[in-house]
Amino acid sequence: MFFPRFCLCINMQNRGQGQYHRDIMRISHYYWLMKPIAEMSGAEAAGINYILMDIDDTLTRDGKLLASSYTALWKLKEAGLKVIPVTGRPAGWCDLIAREWPVDGVVGENGALAFWEEPHPEVKQEAGAIGRPSTPVRLPVLKAEYHPNAVKNDHPVLEKIKKRALTEFPELRPAKDQFSRLFDIALDFAEEDPVLPLSAAQRVKAIAEEEGAIAKISSIHVNIWMGNYDKLSMAERFLAHRFGWISGAEDNKVIFVGDSPNDEPMFKRFPLACAVANIHRYKEFLNHFPAFVAFKECGEGFAEIADVILRANNK
Repeated sequence: MFFPRFCLCINMQNRGQGQYHRDIMRISHYYWLMKPIAEMSGAEAAGINYILMDIDDTLTRDGKLLASSYTALWKLKEAGLKVIPVTGRPAGWCDLIAREWPVDGVVGENGALAFWEEPHPEVKQEAGAIGRPSTPVRLPVLKAEYHPNAVKNDHPVLEKIKKRALTEFPELRPAKDQFSRLFDIALDFAEEDPVLPLSAAQRVKAIAEEEGAIAKISSIHVNIWMGNYDKLSMAERFLAHRFGWISGAEDNKVIFVGDSPNDEPMFKRFPLACAVANIHRYKEFLNHFPAFVAFKECGEGFAEIADVILRANNK
């Protein structure tokens, strides 16, 4: 079966004929709603104030942050828009991102935390040249908020899940960034070789849920944690507490850009949510698709989406 926007290829393995046709109808329905980003109206794009985005395979490609996507972040920031990555990456990475990237904050570990910088309340004197007065300099202070439902990742259930998953999939491994995580464990199925199939990631997710944990699949990791929260719940908290964003009344002021199943709550929540083109790899695993999709994949797709917003703001 062919649809004008996309060709759908549904894996019939482990599906009956009825389930196959239900999947076709479900996916085709959302594909018809997922418009090319070029079809976002000027009024919609001009009304956006908050730019939220995933990092891996949304800003990056093959693990590298692209010049095009990083330049887009700077342009959005310089245009006066609020730029906020929302990622499954660890607290240690979020410390660096909040300090060194052109962002207004970062939500990390799939919603366990948010980091941002604020100006230092005191003035530090920097020594001037001989014969010149010293210059007052403000050093920013890193601030943090942790989700009230977040549970530290030394919980015994997480260790049990990890052992079960690694026994069933010997080529699976803990993510190399695990040392800088506070609240979740990340199991790597596609960040490094060997790359495991998505079916393996789905099985790991099922193991975690059998043990009472929450699990989400990104383009590279299965992230597993205890506690009822996700990217969406912390993103909403952060927008409201930090910027006074009003849920419901200001939903169209927010755009989120993602690429994989763990972004689905964001796709469902925000009417102007977008995806980069590599979202098509996960069509079988999504029930809620974003409103718009880029023509290009990964960081180039993000830059394409950013350009639509910047043009609408005459930047």
